[in-house]
Amino acid sequence: MRQYELLEKVLSYDPSADEGLLNKAYIYSMKAHGHQRRASGDPFFSHPLEVAAILTDLKLDDATIATALLHDTIEDTETTREEIDQLFGEEIGELVDGLTKIKQLDLVTKKAEQAENFRKLLIAISSDIRVLLVKLADRLHNMRTLKHMTEPKRRRISEETLEIYAPLAGRMGMQWLRDELEDLSFRWLEPAAYDAVSTKVYAMREVNQGLIDEIRGSLEEKLRTGGLVPIVSGREKKPYSIWRKMDHKQISLEQLSDIYAFRIVVPNLEDCYRMLGLVHTTWRAVPGRFKDYISTPKQNDYRSLHTTVVGPRHQRVELQIRTEAMHQVADFGVAAHVLYKDRTGKVAGNGRVPAWESNAYDWLRRLVDTLLEGDNPEEFLEHTKLELFQDQVFCFSPKGRLIALPRGATPIDFAYAVHTDIGDHCVGCKINGRHAPLITELRNGEEVEIICSDAQTPPAAWERIAVTGKARSAIRRASRGALRRQYSELGRQILKGAFERAGKTFNDDVLARGLPRLSQKSVEEIVIAAGRSELSSRDVISAVFPDEEQPEPDQPRRTKRNRHEATIEEGWFNLRNIIGLKFRLPGSSNAAEPVTPGQSLPIRGQRGDLPVEFAEGGAVPGDRIVGILSPGKGIAIYPIHSPKLSEYDDEPERWIDVTWDIDQSAPERFPATIKVTAINEPGTLARIAKVIGEADGNIDNLSMLRRAADFTQMWIELEVWDLLHLNEIVSGLRSLAVVNNVTRIFGTDKETERSTWH
Repeated sequence: MRQYELLEKVLSYDPSADEGLLNKAYIYSMKAHGHQRRASGDPFFSHPLEVAAILTDLKLDDATIATALLHDTIEDTETTREEIDQLFGEEIGELVDGLTKIKQLDLVTKKAEQAENFRKLLIAISSDIRVLLVKLADRLHNMRTLKHMTEPKRRRISEETLEIYAPLAGRMGMQWLRDELEDLSFRWLEPAAYDAVSTKVYAMREVNQGLIDEIRGSLEEKLRTGGLVPIVSGREKKPYSIWRKMDHKQISLEQLSDIYAFRIVVPNLEDCYRMLGLVHTTWRAVPGRFKDYISTPKQNDYRSLHTTVVGPRHQRVELQIRTEAMHQVADFGVAAHVLYKDRTGKVAGNGRVPAWESNAYDWLRRLVDTLLEGDNPEEFLEHTKLELFQDQVFCFSPKGRLIALPRGATPIDFAYAVHTDIGDHCVGCKINGRHAPLITELRNGEEVEIICSDAQTPPAAWERIAVTGKARSAIRRASRGALRRQYSELGRQILKGAFERAGKTFNDDVLARGLPRLSQKSVEEIVIAAGRSELSSRDVISAVFPDEEQPEPDQPRRTKRNRHEATIEEGWFNLRNIIGLKFRLPGSSNAAEPVTPGQSLPIRGQRGDLPVEFAEGGAVPGDRIVGILSPGKGIAIYPIHSPKLSEYDDEPERWIDVTWDIDQSAPERFPATIKVTAINEPGTLARIAKVIGEADGNIDNLSMLRRAADFTQMWIELEVWDLLHLNEIVSGLRSLAVVNNVTRIFGTDKETERSTWH
């Protein structure tokens, strides 16, 4: 396109366009790019010119066309933002800057760089939708000329287009642009599949030659007899759309009912429903294929009636019935809403609705607000992809509020869509008045009531259930907050005990003295770092009291730990607290002192937010336990007689005082491992499993090794309620005639057994 051709095209739909601005942008961009060449060998300036030409088809304002001409100048030439502002004004300067990638990123991965650039782009889009329109046109032209790139670059750009830009165009209602972007990406990512589908479609087109014209003519004739004069047009599905539906539904091309679709455009809204009635009384409707997007529009403002009938030649025909205004939005999406201004700054009278009143644009702004709460660029990009799902379900709140969600969404997603606080405090739900699990997949038209409790916080496991980016982001944020609070609580306990043993006062004001030496931003960061074992209590005391020499900590005595020997005499736990299962930290000032209730960290299971895990071999309520803190990883729980604990004798600060915290109203099972030596004969394993099952035990894992011709040793991982339950199972197994011996194994015992077996 030449300079005068571009100008004439803009003036054809916007006579008040600023010719001087367009001419200046054209000449400036051409000179700025100078002798630069594209991979195809064409002058680089041909790219911004083609991008501008694409945007003239959308009838966009002169500022947007000028931005298209200038969009690569800051990024690829010596031009600066200040220079653009000076020559073309701040409005165009902001648009061009929003399209400029961030340079010199100090990021570890290419994905992180991609995500950070996309974050910048979305922020710019949320301020002015014209940034998005230029970016999509830029991507479209790049995809049209992708054959000149190297194979790795073609694949990377195509994947990015298919995952981000094509769905984004769809969510903005620009379906024609989405279709072309998807088709071009499909061509480069799956060339064999693209060729196969294209060949098949071409063959069907030859067989059905004239079918579209025949169906269109038949439709027009029937509809005119009903007193309506519609505009009927036909279209054929694109290869990628056909392939995606075949793959999703696992059906053949011949089984698709909507390869051919027809749009019926009528003068007004009432005619849409009149036309629907006429169609359904003339041809037989296919059950389950009617959708009313007029009464319930899509989030991108798409409105239309969809139905499928068995039409001429007994072919299934998909019909879309809409008005001219609906058709404009269906074709151009948010671009149909963009206003342009005349030279005086007044809105030109083309009857367009302001872009900021578009549901699609409103969705985009909400998306940006939600995603910017993410802590890292990869998370931002992941959530963006999740939010770009096109297929949706529509559900209602008890008050009739309509909530649009991606297909596959659950009540958890619904709760967060209503409000973040509702999601954070959700404990259950009712679907159509009946209680249902929170993992239930929602369907169109269902009424969802969320049941909340102030005591609830979202479990981290919900992140794997949720579908929407908003829900996942909120759950992850809540989990991080809960984890920080728990590490803070743990850190305060550790530091308080250490300060008391050193004879020092412990409070926030005292800790604040050590901030410069510990390189922490706040007192809260100090206690969290102590809880994560990233800072030792000795280092904290040294930083707070730098002028005082700290005594060396007492080394714990090395004594063999087992069920029968003198662990009690060592003072590792207090005999008076055996029932409560409370233990003291090794190296405390007076190990014989009783443990104060509430000082111990309560341990329930592995379902909390604080990373707590049971050491190999497990521990069950009734075992005497101790926690070992690993920097940045959490706490490992060991029975006090585990041989593995001897490895930590020289690290007393890693020992954590823990106690069982069992909720009798919601009992949990805990892991334990036993070794069974049994006679090698048919039915032995069945009898062992029967005893475990009748005792209400659960076998989580089982390994067998024939040690001799007549005996077999088994390693059985169980889940039991407590120590009493485990002993009941062990006694039952020992009573079997086929069982020679049953022993419980822990940590290093287990490793020894495993290495011996294998």
